[in-house]
Amino acid sequence: MVSARLATLSFVCACVAACEASTARDVASEDVADAQDDTATVEVDAEVDDAAAFYLAAEPQRDGDPAKGFQTLAAGAYVGCGVPAELVPVAQGAGVFGDEPGLPGRDGDLPYYLSQFTVASGVEVVGPNCFTCHAGTVQGELFLGAPGIDLDFGGFASQIASFKEQLPLAESLLSPESYAELVRFATRLELIAPWVQTAVAGTNPADNLAGILFSHRDRETLAWSETPLIEPPDQVVLPVDVPPLWRMKKKHAMFYAAAGRGDHARIMMTTSTLCVDGRSEAEAIDKTFGDVRAWITSLEAPRWNPAFGGEIDPVLAAEGKDLFVATCQRCHGTYGDDDAVERYPNRWVPAEEVGTDPAVALGAAHAATRFVTWFNESFYGETAHLDPKPGYVPPPLDGIWATGPFLHNGSVPTLATLLDASKRPRYWRRTSAWNAAELGLGYTTVEVGHDQITTNAKRFVYDTTLLGHGNGGHTYGDRLTPEQRTALLEYLKTL
Repeated sequence: MVSARLATLSFVCACVAACEASTARDVASEDVADAQDDTATVEVDAEVDDAAAFYLAAEPQRDGDPAKGFQTLAAGAYVGCGVPAELVPVAQGAGVFGDEPGLPGRDGDLPYYLSQFTVASGVEVVGPNCFTCHAGTVQGELFLGAPGIDLDFGGFASQIASFKEQLPLAESLLSPESYAELVRFATRLELIAPWVQTAVAGTNPADNLAGILFSHRDRETLAWSETPLIEPPDQVVLPVDVPPLWRMKKKHAMFYAAAGRGDHARIMMTTSTLCVDGRSEAEAIDKTFGDVRAWITSLEAPRWNPAFGGEIDPVLAAEGKDLFVATCQRCHGTYGDDDAVERYPNRWVPAEEVGTDPAVALGAAHAATRFVTWFNESFYGETAHLDPKPGYVPPPLDGIWATGPFLHNGSVPTLATLLDASKRPRYWRRTSAWNAAELGLGYTTVEVGHDQITTNAKRFVYDTTLLGHGNGGHTYGDRLTPEQRTALLEYLKTL
């Protein structure tokens, strides 16, 4: 019989298809270097907040029913494939799912990151849903919409290879239709596996996944091709940190490099590019994603709980707010003003201005033209478009204390280290404890990087010297005194 545990691993690994698909980027080091040369001449007046060139204007969005949107996320067939439902009791009986919580507001005993649905062939399957990447825990409490940062894609290829080897053992247990779906799911996972091997556990390969899936689809019909129709992306994965979904209500552009413009719902449903193999099926799914976006924009950030690390000091937080206005407001917006109006700038900042690792931004703007073209000239581009910038969008900071690690690549473990670049570890490993004092992940520093670790243990060490993994830049907090940083951290708990 197919190993229940390997079947579950395939569920988890496939979750990347349910993450926000973004502009696929070629990530070969020479491409990034060329892109850096191309953008080095961009001139920016850092004091001009309203420069039209850096403002991301609002575009029309669809309305929808948040309750229906949640039901689509919880039980919809938007991924289009999975493991036949007949095999799930085997996994449950073997205790594969452990004590993973269910999805609040949904009946059934599946873990929150899995859904049961019927695919185009009529077979009932269990597969990943968006909460695999877009739900996370803080101090053991599950928050829907929080970043899912506990996944390890580094072992994906070997897991799927083992999974495929055992497929024949399941053939006698399933109907021909169900077995065909199992093979289709495994085959898709096997194809994408080489393109989603992250160097560090906890980082996400969604950008590369989008590229490999686009390359295997006919731009006009969305039909799947076993061989690529355009050149696939490089297999070196630039890491991204999964953003919290509750930011979307304020953002005019999706993704770190502002790529996602126009109809956000149409962009969100590119999750279907894993296994939805025709335009008519995609059109049916698209009709439900206005509701999905409505649910996402109804989300509120979690509020600070004293159980997470004590009561907020109101005097210190007030001092921190003044510092925030002086240091952070220009890019990240205002929160809880006296006139009850919050303002978010919706601007992008050139990579050389913010100084953070440029690989994702420069790859998006320069090295992925064929994927931008594919999207913009496809079904998805009828109402949405990709327009990546050579820089990053400073995010809204609602619930920022609950979203560690930080920066677009997850290279900085805590807010305290984000505000003091001298304290950022070069090599670090996550620990199980949440870091209430520094607001972020528990971590320990490590003495050596990947080039000196010969085992798979390297996947659990964040090495900031790797391509795309740098932790430099965003040094605005370095101007503050230690006391001011403490006050600013106290204010950030209130957001």
